[in-house]
Amino acid sequence: MPHIVFEKKELITTPSSKDGVDFKFIAKSYNFTQKVRKTEYKIALENKGKELLLSLKTKDDNFMIKADKVTRISPVTVMKNALNAYVNLNESNVLFTNTNNLKFKEEAKNEYLKDINYFVDDFNTDKEIQIEIGFGSGRHLLHQAKANPNIQFVGLEIHYPSIEQLLKQLELQNITNVLVVNYDARLFMEFIESNKVGKIFVHFPVPWDKKPHRRIYSNEFVNEALRVLKIGGTLELRTDSRKYFDFCTEVLTNLPKGRITIDINKDLAVSSKYEDRWKKQGKNIYDVVLEAFNEDANINLDFDFSFDFKIDYENLLKMIPTKSIIETNYFIHVEELYIIESANNSGLIKLTMGNFDRPVTKYLYVNEGKISYYQGNPLPTSSNISAHKKLKEILNK
Repeated sequence: MPHIVFEKKELITTPSSKDGVDFKFIAKSYNFTQKVRKTEYKIALENKGKELLLSLKTKDDNFMIKADKVTRISPVTVMKNALNAYVNLNESNVLFTNTNNLKFKEEAKNEYLKDINYFVDDFNTDKEIQIEIGFGSGRHLLHQAKANPNIQFVGLEIHYPSIEQLLKQLELQNITNVLVVNYDARLFMEFIESNKVGKIFVHFPVPWDKKPHRRIYSNEFVNEALRVLKIGGTLELRTDSRKYFDFCTEVLTNLPKGRITIDINKDLAVSSKYEDRWKKQGKNIYDVVLEAFNEDANINLDFDFSFDFKIDYENLLKMIPTKSIIETNYFIHVEELYIIESANNSGLIKLTMGNFDRPVTKYLYVNEGKISYYQGNPLPTSSNISAHKKLKEILNK
């Protein structure tokens, strides 16, 4: 992570600019939880059209400046330029820096690797979609994509080495009908149109016997799968775990309507090396296929994350809840409050919100009482939307 240690001096005056970087404001931690901690500053800036936050803290008798953890820093050169611009503008004596000599590895660019925002804003196809969740080595996904060139496949995986392996194979085998995304499958389905998917493959998911709440299958997941599946579309589980099989069949047989097909030791045209090993060991392989019967209405992702009121920030500092707000399908936790001393009724609110399994950390920017999300709105998931509505209730008291 790029950072600079420099001799402590007065903070820069904002707004100001240096080397193409526009510094907007500086916010000082309020420490509303009353825990003993070092004063921290958040430095807001814009560089090459990107809104960024730097974090500045004391280190011994000096200052250390680095990227705020919430700020996305791709490409890294943008963040490196911002850090150097601050220190140069401050005319500080640099004691340590790794922003000049070290080369930071940039995230590889690949036309088939997509950010989750692509599926929110840009994903549009007339083709049938098929989704594989947790594709592992990619052997099954590659086989399906080659056998069905007119279908748009989407592969979901959280293990990045597996993603890199699949992307390499897509290039070597010249396969062009696969998109890859590093995201939690339990939330991904919310960004897919209703009745658009032909098949969803869940092959050999982690059983999570000791942490069942982390399993892919749940009532919520199955309902979302049925929404995106077209009539006749299927959700297909393949597992070697009898416990997982029993759990999933219980979930599926509690549906108000549906058809499931169960097979044991069914042979597929392609199998993973682990499946081959399990079969040699005499382990059973279970297949459970759920077929969709209904056509569902589309969901609207065009949610308004704005705040249509002003607040008294100084008063809010004394009233904002310090404990997490936990509801059935979402939560809100205020991490820290910051004050912008150069402006009236202004500051930052750092909070974690949304889904328990995929929480998002965001900053609310209060500018003379007006509220907005800094560095963009949350993704329009149902949990984030519910959390936003609750935030409006809390802030508008």
